[in-house]
Parts: sequence; C-alpha cells; structure tokens
Amino acid sequence: CDSPPGCIYKPTYEHATHQIANTYHPPNQPLTHTTPAPKHTKPRSSGMTKQVLIICTSASKLGDSKKETGCWMEEVAAPYFKFIDAGFTVTVASIAGGEVPFDPSSLEAPFLTKEAERFMLDDKCMALVLASKALSSVDASTFDAVFLPGGHGTCFDFPQSELLSKTLTTMFDAGKVVSSVCHGPTAFANVKSAKTGEPIVKGKKVTGFSNEEESQVGKSDDVPFLLEDKLKELGGVYEKGPSAWAPHAVRDGNLITGQNPGSSAAVGDLVVAALSA
Repeated sequence: CDSPPGCIYKPTYEHATHQIANTYHPPNQPLTHTTPAPKHTKPRSSGMTKQVLIICTSASKLGDSKKETGCWMEEVAAPYFKFIDAGFTVTVASIAGGEVPFDPSSLEAPFLTKEAERFMLDDKCMALVLASKALSSVDASTFDAVFLPGGHGTCFDFPQSELLSKTLTTMFDAGKVVSSVCHGPTAFANVKSAKTGEPIVKGKKVTGFSNEEESQVGKSDDVPFLLEDKLKELGGVYEKGPSAWAPHAVRDGNLITGQNPGSSAAVGDLVVAALSA
C-alpha cells in the first residue's frame, strides 16, 4: 500500500461499498452523509465553471502477481473535495472505465482519512468511481485540468497507456493544468511535449513517491521502476519533503505534483489556485 510502515496488506471486501456498509453501517441500511454538504465557493476567475478530469488506474493487481492493489482512496477523495468546494465540476474516468479498483488498505483504519470516509459514505461520490467513464470516451479538450491519483495500480497501466500519454501531452501543450500525486506521476514516463519533443517533466520541479517510501512499504521489487529515479532520468528536478511521509507538493508552471498520500490535499489546493488565478 502507499502508506507508512506498519501497513498490513489485508484484502477485505470485493467492493468499496461493501467495505463501507460492513464497517460503518448496520446491514441493509442505506449509506448517508456523516458530514454536512460542502459550502461551495465560486472560483475567483470569471467565465464558465472550471472542469476537472480525474483519471484513475484500472489495475487491481501488482503486475502478474495475485497481490491486490489499485487506486488509493485518500488520493481521490481529498483533491475531489477541494475541487468541489471551489465550485468546479469534476468528472471521474479510468483507463478501462467501470469500477475503479481501490487498494483495500486505503479503505480501512489506520489509513482511512476523514476525506476518504466522507467520500465513501456519499452515494453520489461512490457512483463516480463505481461507474467511471472510460478514458477513450472522454474529450479531454473540454477540461481545464487533469488530476491523476496514485496507488500502486498506476505503475501497471498508466505508463503503458498510449491514450493517457497522448491526453497528457495535448493538455500540457495547451497550457492546461496537469496534476498528480504519489504514484500518479508514473503516467509521465512516456509523455513528451509535441512542441519540443522533450519529456514534459524535463527541467521542471517535480515530486512523487520517493525511493525511501517505496522501500519502507516493501514494494521496491514489485514495481516496474522506482518513480523518484524515473523522474530524475526524464530530466525532472526532483524534490521531496524533509522526511519520508511528510506532505510535499510543488507547482512549476502548469505542472503540479505531490509526493505521497498525505500530499493529496495540498495538490488539490495548488490546482484550485492555478484555476482560480
């Protein structure tokens, strides 16, 4: 899991909704909000409502192994509420479409954050990830920003997706906000600007899951490449927080990245600021 040491991989329920219902609710009771509806604030910029596209992994296994993985719930939930609370419209897509697989560890204590719980207890939010749009059905040109949450699943379908690479290239070259957190930047492995022919991270300040953090969760040998090394290899000016697991997010132009799950909200804030300028 994308979490500090002490995370015990424990697959529990097949679907996130089953996990929520069995953990927080008596059987056969409907899911309800546990927090008040967000007070939406209008973006500071004029014009039409900003549109944000969240693209999630569709990979539920660590490569060819039977180890379960997927998207990390906090990394979807925290930025999502930042976007919604800013008055933005959010669309959730995934590489294959349909139900987004979530790493089971991200759905339970001690890694179930208040934002993740709020998301999981909201029927409308869960509908977005239980029936996500296929990336192939989305017109990326209609969005002002794209956000890529992490989870180890991204390591196995983000870099391999030619459509995702093309989507990110088009949005980056158009000056749209391209953002990601934790393992989300694995998507940049094969993304080059059509204008320069260079990786979009080259010469840019970037961050992502560090080698130290990957080692601490025991998955250094399970991933195709170490993200910190890859970003440096691509010419990115990699930076990280003062210690492993410390929240750290950075913006360089229209490129925004966050280091780890705890950086998710900070990435959301940077995206909001970029779209509200």
